[in-house]
Amino acid sequence: MPAPAAGSPSAAAGGVSAEALARAEEYVEEEEGQAHRLGGALGVFVTLVAVAISVFHLYTAYAIVPTQTLRPLHVAMIQALCFLSFPIARRFRHRIMWWDWLGAALAIAVVAYLIVGGDDFTDRNTLPNDLDIAFGVALIVLVLEAMRRTTGWIMPVITAAFIVYALIGPVLPAPWTHKGYEVGRLIGHMYMTLEGIYGVAVDVSSSLIILFTIFGAFLQYSGAGKFFIDFSFAAMGGKPTGVGRTVVLSSFLLGGPSGSGVATTVTIGSVAYPMLAKAGYERNAAGGLLAAGGLGAIISPPVLGAAAFLIAEFLKVSYLDVLLMAAIPTLLYYLALFLMVEIDARKYQMHAAAFTMVDTAWNLTKKYGFHFLSLVSIVVFMMLGYSPVLSVFWATVVTAATSFLHRDCALVPYDVLRGRAPFWRGIYESGLVKALQGGSVGVINVAATCAGAGIIVGVVTLTGLGLKFSGIVIDYAGGSLLLTAIFTALVVWIIGLAVPVTASYIICAVITAPALIKLGVPDFAAHMFIFYYAVLSEVSPPTALSPFAAAAITGGDPYKTTLQCWKYTVPAFLLPFMFVLDPAGTGLLLTGSIKGLANADWPSIAWISFIAAIGIASIAAGFQGWALVRTTLVERCLFIIAGFALVLPGANSDMVGFGSATVALALQFVRWRRLRHSTNRP
Repeated sequence: MPAPAAGSPSAAAGGVSAEALARAEEYVEEEEGQAHRLGGALGVFVTLVAVAISVFHLYTAYAIVPTQTLRPLHVAMIQALCFLSFPIARRFRHRIMWWDWLGAALAIAVVAYLIVGGDDFTDRNTLPNDLDIAFGVALIVLVLEAMRRTTGWIMPVITAAFIVYALIGPVLPAPWTHKGYEVGRLIGHMYMTLEGIYGVAVDVSSSLIILFTIFGAFLQYSGAGKFFIDFSFAAMGGKPTGVGRTVVLSSFLLGGPSGSGVATTVTIGSVAYPMLAKAGYERNAAGGLLAAGGLGAIISPPVLGAAAFLIAEFLKVSYLDVLLMAAIPTLLYYLALFLMVEIDARKYQMHAAAFTMVDTAWNLTKKYGFHFLSLVSIVVFMMLGYSPVLSVFWATVVTAATSFLHRDCALVPYDVLRGRAPFWRGIYESGLVKALQGGSVGVINVAATCAGAGIIVGVVTLTGLGLKFSGIVIDYAGGSLLLTAIFTALVVWIIGLAVPVTASYIICAVITAPALIKLGVPDFAAHMFIFYYAVLSEVSPPTALSPFAAAAITGGDPYKTTLQCWKYTVPAFLLPFMFVLDPAGTGLLLTGSIKGLANADWPSIAWISFIAAIGIASIAAGFQGWALVRTTLVERCLFIIAGFALVLPGANSDMVGFGSATVALALQFVRWRRLRHSTNRP
């Protein structure tokens, strides 16, 4: 993550202390893993390995590589890089030990054995020989260790528990019992087919996620991130709500391409917190807003975190369809944040924060506006008929090419290109090499999680656990769709407390989605519902990494900051219930695809979007305790009732919602008029 440049708003504000940034970086490392910082020949070697992996995956975007070859090669490369980049324990950081080399070599050997075996290897998946089992066990151990090194102990323990479940099925009590599987049968399914470790999750990781990670790295090292933040400050500054609006806008611009909540929180927080403090935000409220803005990175196009690609794969729809489904919910999420910022300004009597910008928004756009082209190019290419893989490939090419439009942004310095600096050294130290390296290193934790999730999905499909679990949930809910949705949200949220968003979505997509679909919820609505509640893990203790990172920057209390973040995000997180409870609610997802949109009822979509917006505004006022003026207890209750009623389906609940909101707003207006009249009285 690059530091704020001199002359940026943070510099004008005095910046954030190095100690605070160091603490915040620890939370980024907790999400992305604690990588080595290697120097000398060893550092050059690992860098070149990382660059080669990125180049290979860019090549596969344009060339045809068979799926049964690409997926294992992807896992092998990422595992090898993981063992060379992440230590077995903190005390071994910044040095590669002999067991790291052994792990990297074994990762390559496992896949080499698979590829050399050819069709004969695949054909004996139901009756693997001893060598097959040995390599398969080694692969599972490597997957568990790669996850442990990058994400901690929780995900490997959960994955191991699923493996145990597959092995001991006959001794389990009903309704969890199943016939059980021997080690050989389990290894054959996990290692020798495309249904286990090399399943859907790894397919998406190898073909899409890594390419978007490379694309994000190209944006970062071409200076797009700094431009988006500076542009947001220039466009939104000068008013009491200016800094809050800046956090919201820059979170969307910077977070959308990155898909990382914690990294977005830290990057923006390091620049914006001094401004938030000057405007009057208290430490925990500032941290909550920063974390809420960072959370938007996971639900905002064009990336939506890694889970968006998995949604497309599970639903067998195009990635453009997923972007379409996310459009209105994303707008409503940022509407909620903007409303909260507006209320904050009045509630806390904030004032405009004075800071010196290096330029105006117009001049910044004239100089660096080409960065916007990188953002929209992905969608443009997909609308032109390119596949998501080719779209992100060409968007990366566009980012690299346009970086040379300005000296400050060039991925290879002008002096190197003109022969005024050592060529090879200049190339090695250039943004181009750093971007290629960052792309492959940045995907390690997600790819390791996808491989582990493949084990979980393999166990679920092998044992039929998903159908069993959905039956149990429906029975407990008594067939009620509302209770089933609540139980599903709780299950997704609880699982999300322990594992990353990507893993949480994958696990729940195969376990809990069938329950909603059985009760008549469209599959795309069920998966989007699960995705949004999986995202809650980013702001929920004990894995509330975004609020904890924000608290490290602001010096606030981590748990109070988390509560503040919930205050900002709760209005938007009631929205997914509209997807599943009301058939018209799928209009918020633009009916799930471009094909569905072609026959859409636009007045119905506009109406349900209006209802959702009023519901969000009502909940925002209720949770903040402020609309036009500070709310009374009765007004606050009316706003909250209105918000919840508008989420529920049916004309009666809409009447209750609109009625409650109207009464509360009328009471507010009367008191606001009185207050204004008394203030203006001589």
